[in-house]
Amino acid sequence: MTTPKKPTTPNSSANPLLLHESLKTLKLPTMLREYPAVSRDCAASDASYETFLERLTDREVQARHSKAVERRLQAAHFPAPKELADFNFSAVPQLNKRRVLDLARGEFLSEKANVILLGAPGVGKTHVAIGLAREACRRGHRVRFFTASGLVHEYLEAREERRILRLEASIARTDLIVVDELGYLPLDKTGAEHLFGFFSRCYEQCSLIVTTNLPFADWPNTFAGDARLAGALIDRLTHRIHVVEMCGESYRLRQSLHPTSSPTKSEPTKTKPSDVKAKSSSETPEPPASRRASSERPD
Repeated sequence: MTTPKKPTTPNSSANPLLLHESLKTLKLPTMLREYPAVSRDCAASDASYETFLERLTDREVQARHSKAVERRLQAAHFPAPKELADFNFSAVPQLNKRRVLDLARGEFLSEKANVILLGAPGVGKTHVAIGLAREACRRGHRVRFFTASGLVHEYLEAREERRILRLEASIARTDLIVVDELGYLPLDKTGAEHLFGFFSRCYEQCSLIVTTNLPFADWPNTFAGDARLAGALIDRLTHRIHVVEMCGESYRLRQSLHPTSSPTKSEPTKTKPSDVKAKSSSETPEPPASRRASSERPD
């Protein structure tokens, strides 16, 4: 039985130029860059050829993974590099941190489920939404970030330039879409119809993270006062849903009132839960009990 030979450091018997060209042809830039150092390390530790090859290919795989994650993060068009690790959960004591971290595992994506982050302005909804979405990028998912008004503007531009089909094809290839600030600006009838069409196409095709300051009962005010359209949208959105309520005072307001403080994390403080609770409405139907997911209320 023959014993596997050990790798040796580069010597005159090897043809580094040929190896260099072969690795370039195979598009293995990390292996091209790292093989001299890995060869020396394996020779010094008397490692086998198999170990040498394993270490070298592992570096190539890790480099490709890092580049793929970076590409997905850039393609998502996040407005800022917010991370869950930087969010000050202690400033929002009623927020269920364990539930947020469970969502970061991304299991809701395989179920094509949605996440609603509900709360007053400035409590950190966008921070949490971006943090969840960036973690999805790291787990191999294609993500896109829009504000609600920006998404409507994208549709209006696409219609004028006759590229609606291209836009919708791009959306169809996405695993997770963040729609930020829904309800902050009212939409006209055309904008409301475009946004309804967007949510309809996403239904059971991809997951959504929606941040809003409005309870469901107030959504008709955003959708040009059309209670029927808002009700149909809510029905689709809440089929499989995780609702996370974030109750707190705007940390930006707190910084304005106390300019000497310089927090390093998002620091919402406290407001009444009643400010963001859903109101009853005779115009907008609540989701059926059999299809309404339980609200993820803080412990």
